[in-house]
Amino acid sequence: MADLLVLGIETTCDETAAAVVARAPSGAGHILSNVVRSQIADHLPYGGVVPEIAARAHVEVLDIVIADAMRQAGVGFGDLSAIAAAAGPGLIGGVIVGLTTAKALALATGKPLVAVNHLEAHALTARLTDGVAFPYLLLLVSGGHTQLLAVEDIGRYRRIGTTLDDAVGEAFDKVAKMLSLPYPGGPEVEQQAALGDPDRFSFPRPMMGRREPDFSLSGLKTAVRLEASRLAPLGTQDVADLCASFQAAVVDVICDRVRAAARQFRDLVGIGPTALVVAGGVGANESIRGALQRTAAELGTRIAVPPPALCTDNGAMIAWAGAERLARGLTDPLTLAPRARWPLDPAAGGGKG
Repeated sequence: MADLLVLGIETTCDETAAAVVARAPSGAGHILSNVVRSQIADHLPYGGVVPEIAARAHVEVLDIVIADAMRQAGVGFGDLSAIAAAAGPGLIGGVIVGLTTAKALALATGKPLVAVNHLEAHALTARLTDGVAFPYLLLLVSGGHTQLLAVEDIGRYRRIGTTLDDAVGEAFDKVAKMLSLPYPGGPEVEQQAALGDPDRFSFPRPMMGRREPDFSLSGLKTAVRLEASRLAPLGTQDVADLCASFQAAVVDVICDRVRAAARQFRDLVGIGPTALVVAGGVGANESIRGALQRTAAELGTRIAVPPPALCTDNGAMIAWAGAERLARGLTDPLTLAPRARWPLDPAAGGGKG
């Protein structure tokens, strides 16, 4: 059998991305190209992503990004096995741009369309980078999502825990904003934290010690705001110490919640996880990565964290998820509709996740 060769298109938020990935019959993957155009400069004046601006920016550059990805991969459309695109969840305007483009390419080339759940793409990236076998415990942490899931197979995800209010990345961004740090806020908080004293402020660790592996970050965020207001006007060291103390609290909460999820994983699945997999943009945070490495060692399992460039949104994860689905014979009709919301575990209720 020949390798599956899939073009992946990602436009769910503020990165316009396309990539070509090969999947061997053995299940091994190889990235042939991975092109990402960031929109940070477009959204910088507004301090956050503006959906209308994001959608328009995707329209302006997506054709160029796809052409770059195909050229760097050294392949033509006739060489492809399928066209994959993120069909949700995300900002619906952006999702429509990417999915419509993928449909047009599939129709013009006669190649099958694979509609990819953006969250599933994050969930499966460690199989591309680390060859992780099912079933594994997934910590999905990004600006919009914080979940702990049992990943049992392609299309089989059971949510163990979720956030009851803010996502971890959302909390980082909001803290950055209240401390007047530039956009994007998450990396700025991490940089400031490296210069600060994590023990200066005793911030709360919400949900720590609870059996249910859920998250709640609004109380921690409020504590940072109150402390910042008390100290105002803030000096440079105040900002660094606030960031360091906030990040330390988040790290403690994440590790505690992962331990709780690991305890439930065996009861839910019947066996222990093959690995702890970390996915999503917050997985690029070095302090969080390091702490989770130690937590995985405590739990007696391996940890798999894709490289930072594959934690944030990218086309390679979409192409890979498309190849994984295509290998199972899963394709989609050109009539498939884009989705602003698309939970990995539709049976799970409650929480923002």
